[in-house]
Amino acid sequence: MSTHSTIQSVLFPELVGGKTVVAKLDQEHSSSEGGALLLKAVDDQLGLSRRLAACIDDARQPGKIRHELEEMLRKRMFGIACGYADANDAARIADDPMHKLLADRDPIAGEALASQPTLSRFENRVRRADLFRMADALADTVIAHHRRRLRGKARRITIDMDPTDDPTHGQQELAFYNGHYDSWCYLPMVANVTFGDESEQYLVAAVLRPGNAHSSLGAIGILRRLIRKLRTAFPKARLRVRLDGGFATPEIFDFLEDERIEYLVAMAKNKRLGPQGARLLGRARAEAKRTGQSAAFFGETRYAARKWTRGKRRVIYKAEVVCLAGRAPLDNLRFVVTNLPHRPERIYDLYRQRGDDENRIKELHYGLRARPHELPSLSRQPAPRADDRGGLRVDARASTTREGHEPGGGAGDDAPRAPLQACRLVRSLAPAHRRPPPALVRLEAVLAAHRRASARSAWLNPARPDFSDTARHAR
Repeated sequence: MSTHSTIQSVLFPELVGGKTVVAKLDQEHSSSEGGALLLKAVDDQLGLSRRLAACIDDARQPGKIRHELEEMLRKRMFGIACGYADANDAARIADDPMHKLLADRDPIAGEALASQPTLSRFENRVRRADLFRMADALADTVIAHHRRRLRGKARRITIDMDPTDDPTHGQQELAFYNGHYDSWCYLPMVANVTFGDESEQYLVAAVLRPGNAHSSLGAIGILRRLIRKLRTAFPKARLRVRLDGGFATPEIFDFLEDERIEYLVAMAKNKRLGPQGARLLGRARAEAKRTGQSAAFFGETRYAARKWTRGKRRVIYKAEVVCLAGRAPLDNLRFVVTNLPHRPERIYDLYRQRGDDENRIKELHYGLRARPHELPSLSRQPAPRADDRGGLRVDARASTTREGHEPGGGAGDDAPRAPLQACRLVRSLAPAHRRPPPALVRLEAVLAAHRRASARSAWLNPARPDFSDTARHAR
């Protein structure tokens, strides 16, 4: 950093014929973030940060502005990319010459970048309408880039959508217990697109959702917007959607058919579909026993669930027995609902290709260390809920942060209120796969009783009550 120069001599007497090699790291204005210039070059080419900043309504007084929205957005974007995910890291890179250059400031004489309180106010200023416009801008940027790359020609475009867990720690707003992942988390929805027969998938949308959201929450709204944008950019392309079993709802099937979209959607085994694959599963067991290797057979049937209003749909299934060295044979019976006319083997092969979508999500998790909840804060954003159109709405009553209250601040009235609000939101939003842990229910009861007792005695003791003993007892 420019304010902490390092002077160090490293000697290598045996490196070059006994000659001494000396390296001195004593440059006054130095930075270890040189690789971020490549990210800036990509951002300048795409204009992504400029487009995102234009989506945010800036209500500040122009004469008092020291840090523009685009500059603060860039600092957060490039800071996260360089490993400074927490806004508390702002002080460490405020005078870094490379980060100044990334924000289009003079790396030497330029003013220091925004501080942590300034960035916190910036993040909490973003509203629901701003977030909606930013999501649109992200999708528009990705689609416009590939339209130029492909010159507007694509025979087929495939959309893959999948929820993923984003584990949380502490009492972060809208972080709920999810029984499927066995953790407290957010459950963001991630969408990727594939053009033609290319193997590469490209991130086009990411929507942050509560940790107890159903897999299909908001899916129709996201698909509707993506389909409209893709058809505008590629009018002659056929659109295909691949989804896992959490999206096998009658509303999604009806929507895809109304939009004339090709689809492949996995479906869980049930009492009616299970017997359909039992005969082929018996053949697969016999074949695996005879050869000692894995064996698979494919079939199809017509099926309609009780809640489907449009009759039967085509369901293909794979009956497989997996043989691994040192392990007992494992039955693997899978079902996929589709409107494609291909043979069952071909359809299942097309569906299997969506597994690459999960690899892209793993890259976000582990390669880029992406954490959706470390992006602009949700502390001022109300709780999403499903509406009749399958999109996302908000409930203004769900916000648990007061005006001007900084996330992660000192314990005040909001400290005991946040767990109680979270307990109520667990019941008001879509239910999780399992019930919340009993400890959370007990905590709600203890805090509610304490607040009632505090309210009765408030006229005797006007000072702010101390909830530390109660919270410690509840734990």
